[in-house]
Amino acid sequence: MDRNSHYIAKYCFEYGIELKRIEVVADKEEEIVEASKRMVQDYDFVITTGGIGPTHDDITYAALAKAFNQRLIHHVETLYRMEEMYRHRSWVATQNPQQQEAFRRMALFPEHAEVLFVRQDLWVPVVRLQGKLHVFPGIPTLFQKMLDGLEPFLNLPPPSERPLRIQIFTERPESIIAPYLTALQARLKPIDVQVGSYPVIGKGVCVSLIGRAKGPSGSRIDGQGNSEWLANLAREVEAEIDGHVVTEEEVARKKGEVPASLTSAAAAAAAVPAHQHQHQQVEHQQARRF
Repeated sequence: MDRNSHYIAKYCFEYGIELKRIEVVADKEEEIVEASKRMVQDYDFVITTGGIGPTHDDITYAALAKAFNQRLIHHVETLYRMEEMYRHRSWVATQNPQQQEAFRRMALFPEHAEVLFVRQDLWVPVVRLQGKLHVFPGIPTLFQKMLDGLEPFLNLPPPSERPLRIQIFTERPESIIAPYLTALQARLKPIDVQVGSYPVIGKGVCVSLIGRAKGPSGSRIDGQGNSEWLANLAREVEAEIDGHVVTEEEVARKKGEVPASLTSAAAAAAAVPAHQHQHQQVEHQQARRF
């Protein structure tokens, strides 16, 4: 299962980036070329994960170099960091020429790419092309550390423009609350508030309200960073659908996604994306993810 897409979605939501598309692309040069060129043309911030190791199916850098008419060259600083990281490993001295070439292949980048060292404890950089396409490894634990480290290199929206979400749970069926939610979304669309409805089979429906921290007419934010205007809106929805505001922990528990013992602090620290997500378990990903 795909852990990286979930983490990307969470990251985008937290930093106010509007997630538009996630694609899975096969290990085929022509498909990577097509997807990367299209994504760079259509979007401001593009991520790829996977395909940058030393084996035959690791073709991301070569395909991206072809997509943007660049040759591949070894990046000197990355080679140095790699060698420093591994020089005490016993296998380094036993490599034959073919193995050495495979090792050095992980520092073979498109010639005009930016090379961003986002973590001092890692030799692996984020390689950025065209100012917007960011190349990451596919291993989820490594990917997550590096994506978190990318923040200083991005032009992110200020906190006042980032989204806030309140969720209201009701035991009423979706068909009963649908007319009200339809009217509510039409009413709120001009002020850029999204209304979502997500059934929990056999239990009820979670309704989500997603708006900006600074609401209409510059509404205030309280000491906990909550939007006063969004909280008032949630109270209206509670009354209309006979529901109550729930925490992220409660939502996850109702969906059976976390044990009931998960603390509120842990749940709050793991803000989830606005749409349905996937939990991922594997540490290696064969396909490119854009």
